[in-house]
Amino acid sequence: MILPLGISFFTFTQIAFLVDASRGLAREYNPIHYALFVTYFPHLIAGPVLHHKEMMPQFSRDRTYKPEAENFSVGLTMLAFGLFKKVVLADGCAAAAAAVFDTANPATRTFFAAWTGALSYTLQIYFDFSGYSDMAAGLSKLFGVVLPINFNSPYKADNIIEFWRRWHMTLSRFLRDYLYIPLGGNRLGPIRRHINLALTMLLGGLWHGASWTFVVWGGLHGLYLMINHAWRELRGTSSGPWPEAEHLAGRLLTFAAVVAAWVFFRAKDFATACDILIGMAGLNGTVLPQTWTVRFPAAAAQAASLGARFGDAGGFGGALALRLIVLLAIVWGLPNVAQLMTGRRPVLDEPTPSMNPFAPVWRPSPLWLFAAAALGAAAFVMISGGASEFLYYQF
Repeated sequence: MILPLGISFFTFTQIAFLVDASRGLAREYNPIHYALFVTYFPHLIAGPVLHHKEMMPQFSRDRTYKPEAENFSVGLTMLAFGLFKKVVLADGCAAAAAAVFDTANPATRTFFAAWTGALSYTLQIYFDFSGYSDMAAGLSKLFGVVLPINFNSPYKADNIIEFWRRWHMTLSRFLRDYLYIPLGGNRLGPIRRHINLALTMLLGGLWHGASWTFVVWGGLHGLYLMINHAWRELRGTSSGPWPEAEHLAGRLLTFAAVVAAWVFFRAKDFATACDILIGMAGLNGTVLPQTWTVRFPAAAAQAASLGARFGDAGGFGGALALRLIVLLAIVWGLPNVAQLMTGRRPVLDEPTPSMNPFAPVWRPSPLWLFAAAALGAAAFVMISGGASEFLYYQF
């Protein structure tokens, strides 16, 4: 059955308005502003989930309808950065992910190949969604309308609770306000809170698609959240003797848990997901590229003595490993676009400040114009060779 474009997003916006109106919380009922709010198009493909209290007041201001040079410069820069993320960074990971998830030969899902595929998809969906979020905010900024922040470097989260405060933030807010809290939230004791968390995340998984893999993905995140809350209750909020080491360990553990859940999200069925996870655990063996026996004979001999085999490595190799390392360095080391635009109000809520003391700050200048033009040109070159749809287009 063919559904209208963006049906879930404009349905959620209207649900929120109707529920708040019934509670007496809606602030404005102007039918023209409501129609603008519901049909506003930049967010319809992949969000954010708009809320009437943030958007309708903007449609009431005369300033919104007056063109401003800064809105154009900020909006076009965000569009260029977002398009580059999508067609260069995200689409560049698609083939490596497909080689593992869509292969007809499960025997190739060995340790390095399975991890390569899982990490490739983890980075593909990150840059795909990050790129769209930047493009939606940039396009809206061109019209003088500021969207809520929806993506705030989620792979920098130190725990899974923080992850969901950074990933698809407006969907998390909607599920919290209109599902989790009405179910009782955390007001009815810890056991009921865990049940409410699990139900909310299971339904969040089903929102992505009517497949058991999405249900498992949502269930896993519900389980992660339950464990995270239980750990906080057990341990408290005080830091240990090595807070920096704890932050690093928390970030790596959270990232590994998210990667494992993405395997179910991407896999075509439950059996494929389990086979990839088995490969990631090393139970399918370790295969390295045959060419390494010639290029690195000493290291190859050492690897062979430890049980590694050489042959078809399922796409794993030095170039792909280097690409993954570079992309992970971008994810963990660079500020996001909203942080680059600090002070220019690219989104409604200020993002988490960048912890990088050397992080640049955007300003109208020839250097930033050149950077945006270069990224945009690179993106258009890639588009000319064909580009895929946004991953969140189908949800």
